Amino acid sequence: MQSFESNKAPQAVGPYSQAVRTGDLLYLSGQLGIDRQTGELVDGIEAQTRQAFRNISYVLEEAGLEMKDIVKLLVLLTDINDFGLVNEVYAEQFSEPYPARSAFAVKDLPLGGVVEIEVIASYAK
Repeated sequence: MQSFESNKAPQAVGPYSQAVRTGDLLYLSGQLGIDRQTGELVDGIEAQTRQAFRNISYVLEEAGLEMKDIVKLLVLLTDINDFGLVNEVYAEQFSEPYPARSAFAVKDLPLGGVVEIEVIASYAK
């Protein structure tokens, strides 16, 4: 098993790796909409979603992958009514064939975030 940490993405907010590779798969820990420069969450669901995807891309880059290598996403939302706005940002990130995806409403997220996204990416081409 190999772990990856990007100095462009926010540091983990606990004792875990940003990403871990096993075989041809890379498992990324959930990313919040935290701006590495400020260490703070950006404002609003759309901005946090864009920042979470930016953070994901930084970790993927560190591991030698790109957004097109994502095969599965899990989206956690504190308000399921934000699902449509997240979908709009999601559509900017991917093209067909889209990765598989799940989305769930949760009571709370770390640091008061409103969206958290975790992904699985593949090295297989």
